[in-house]
Amino acid sequence: MLWRTLAVISMGGVLGALARFGLTSVFPVAAGQFNWAVFGINVAGCFLIGLVVVLITESRRANHLLRPFLATGVLGGFTTFSTYVVGMQHDLSAGAPRTALAYGAGTALAALAAAWAGVRAADALVR
Repeated sequence: MLWRTLAVISMGGVLGALARFGLTSVFPVAAGQFNWAVFGINVAGCFLIGLVVVLITESRRANHLLRPFLATGVLGGFTTFSTYVVGMQHDLSAGAPRTALAYGAGTALAALAAAWAGVRAADALVR
């Protein structure tokens, strides 16, 4: 059972990371500029994690591997909080401390709000 779970998380992580890589390749950003691509990825991913976790948890028919595949694997690989921290470092190195602060605080607050909104949206759908 453990190996199956690790396998689906790994497969999902590859898919999520590839989706993130594709989006960040299409929308590159220079140091000192607000990284809208990573910001959007993290906010959308957090919303979807909130939504998916509640929907799968509330479903009695969902396969037990669906939640680790989607939430931990796909969406965990899609979101990238380490990249956002590196982006802040690049902004600071480029002499853009305001951008770094806005990016750091904005991402954290928006991601938390998005996760909460995802949970609330799922709750509304389940009812």
